[in-house]
This record gives sequence, structure tokens and C-alpha cells, in this order.
Amino acid sequence: MRVLERLDELYSIGEGVGANRVGGSAGEQEAHELAAGWMEEAGFRVETDGIGNLIGRLENGEIWTGSHLDSVPGGGKFDGALGVVAGIEAVERVGAGTVVVFREEERGCIGSSAFVQRDELPRCFLEVHVEQGPVLERAGAPLGLAMGIVGIVRGERIFEGRAGHAGTVPMEGRADALVAAAEYVLRVRDAATAIPDAVATVGQVDVEPAAANVIPSRVRISIDARAPDRARLDRLVSELEIEHPDFRLEPVPMAREPLAALRAELEARRLAVVELPSGAGHDASVLAAAGVPTAMLFVRSLNGGVSHCPEELSSAEDIMRAVNVLTDALGKLAR
Repeated sequence: MRVLERLDELYSIGEGVGANRVGGSAGEQEAHELAAGWMEEAGFRVETDGIGNLIGRLENGEIWTGSHLDSVPGGGKFDGALGVVAGIEAVERVGAGTVVVFREEERGCIGSSAFVQRDELPRCFLEVHVEQGPVLERAGAPLGLAMGIVGIVRGERIFEGRAGHAGTVPMEGRADALVAAAEYVLRVRDAATAIPDAVATVGQVDVEPAAANVIPSRVRISIDARAPDRARLDRLVSELEIEHPDFRLEPVPMAREPLAALRAELEARRLAVVELPSGAGHDASVLAAAGVPTAMLFVRSLNGGVSHCPEELSSAEDIMRAVNVLTDALGKLAR
């Protein structure tokens, strides 16, 4: 099947294990050029905007779909790439619509954030994406509807201490920056646990001077805080004292019209309609926040829902179901 073959071609770009098309890299550029070739073969009018987003149009191009082609280092085959390949296939089948391939989603939705500054925005946007979680697999459902996308705040905290010899400074006289940071990490866990459906993660820890026999004098940690609505997100950010975020993406609901189009196609195929929030950020959230009516169709992730790693997996059958649902939904919205 062409969709699966194209996913394999994209996955082969870059060196090392897994998908290695980090934003701004030669691998991301090669993937964009490959997708542009597929569009041109299908008769799309292809262009690139000022930041490098790839746009391919057929007739009646008000209805948009697409995703991104950059990946985390050692990422999975389907994250982002599935939405691009499915979008090209669906729009070609319908003979109408527009596919957009955004730049650098993984590094903060850079391409889509620039895209929404355009004078004209699409009438609606649909994004197909792997779920990146275990909900659909546990429910035995191949596809699901994202009802909203969480808000995300990222920042950092720095803890200052005092360096000293690991063997000669008594425990009661130490100012160990790593101990202070460790206590805060537990606070991150507890604060998120206390707020329904919120999550928070410390994923990076930089220790100075990073020597086994020296008491840490300075520690920098990253914080990633997420919640499904503004009130819970603000509460979490306040409790974690993230005063100057490096990145903030507001939580957004999906829109009624494109959601209804996807729902109708699931029901027509007698598939379970599973509604769930998206715990991951997406380009779709940037468009939705800018006022574009937006919906997301999730494809079941297998292997317990793992993502951002080579073990990321969705079945061929589920992928083709998603392509068919997207095709018919786009067709009806384009009328």
C-alpha cells in the first residue's frame, strides 16, 4: 500500500536507530523534498512559505489537513509523518483540499506558529495523528476523536549551592544544590498528582561541576507542565512557581463542524466513537488557538501506547481506516 510505503521511505531518512529528522536538520529538509515530490506527482500546486512550511493545493483548497515531518532524535515511524502521508493520500483521492507540512513541531510548533500570522487562514483543519498513549488500545478501538488539546508550559529552575570536597565537608554543613533540586522534583510530582488530569515532568537535569567527588554547586532542571484547561494549568504553574516560562501553549477545544464530520464517518463504519483529550501538543492546537475550526483523528497506538521511540507502532489496518475516514470527511467538508 502506498501510504505504508511512504511511511517507510520517510523513516529511512537520517542515521541511527529510529526516526532522526530533527527540526532544522538535513533530514527534515530531505523529508520535505520527498513530500513535495509526492504532491507534484499528484498534480498539487506546491509552494513553500517564508519559514519553510510546505503547502500543496488542489481545487477548492479551503479545507486543510497535514502535520509535521520533523522528529525527536531516535523517534518513531508514525509521529507527524502519518498525518502528512494520510493527508496527501486523502486530498488526492478527493481531488480538492490543501495539505500543509509544518516545520519544527517538536521544538515548539515553530512552523504552525508562523503560519497563523498569515492574512488568510483555512476554513477548517483536520489532523490525523497516532494517539501516543494507551487509551484506544485498552478500549479496543482503532480510531478516536480528540476533544481538546492540553495546555503546555515549559520552564526551568536553577538551584544554587556551594561546592566542596565530597569527603571532607560534614553533612550538616553542606549546601548541596542537587539535594534542593531533588526535593523540588518530588514537589513537581505531588503538585501534578493533586490536580485532576494534570501531569508534570522534570526531564533534564544539569549538575555543576558534575564531578563524583564534589558537592554540586549549581543545578538546572527543566519543567514540563500540562493540564486540559486554563484553570488547572494556571494552578499547576502557580504551585510549581514557573515564573518566566520558556514556552506556553494554551489548552484548546476542538471545533464542532470538523469533529462532526469525523464522527459521522466513524459511525457510518460502525466503529466505536471514543472521545479523549490529547495530552501531547500538536500543530492543530496552534491553529485552533488562532480561531481555525480544527479537529484531530487519533489512530490507535500499540505496544502500550509508546511514542517518540522506535517501538512506536500502529497497525496497517488502523492506518488505512484513518485514511478512509479522513478522505470521506474532507470530501464532505469541501462540498
